[in-house]
Amino acid sequence: RIRDNTIVGSDCTIGDGVQIHANCYIARGSTIEDGVTIAPGVCMVDDPHPGSKTRLCQRGPTIERGAQIGTNVTILPFVTIGERSVVGAGSVVTHNVASELVVVGNPARVLKSITEVTCPLDLQRGEYLRSPDRGSSRGE
Repeated sequence: RIRDNTIVGSDCTIGDGVQIHANCYIARGSTIEDGVTIAPGVCMVDDPHPGSKTRLCQRGPTIERGAQIGTNVTILPFVTIGERSVVGAGSVVTHNVASELVVVGNPARVLKSITEVTCPLDLQRGEYLRSPDRGSSRGE
């Protein structure tokens, strides 16, 4: 599902069960795999050197299966966000993120593994993050 005021560039690949919230920019050539959630205001860019007349080295980021991207995140070109990783709100992702990590900041840095994430209201025990498959944490 793609919400209001979101722009999706050409040559993008968007998988099943993807949610892209309002006011996002998905750059040309981006790949968003199954079960990804992209919060409002995310900007994915495709040009490592804006203003260049060549488009030979332009490509948007790749967001792998089940990743969650927080509000107002910026993801630079050619970056891959690993499977089931979480990017905290306001982060600027300048390098690849391995699978199942939480990253935050500018530039984004590893905070912890997703297995260490708990419900802030203590309402849920065990693994907290949902699976892209069935809504459970692991989908197993």
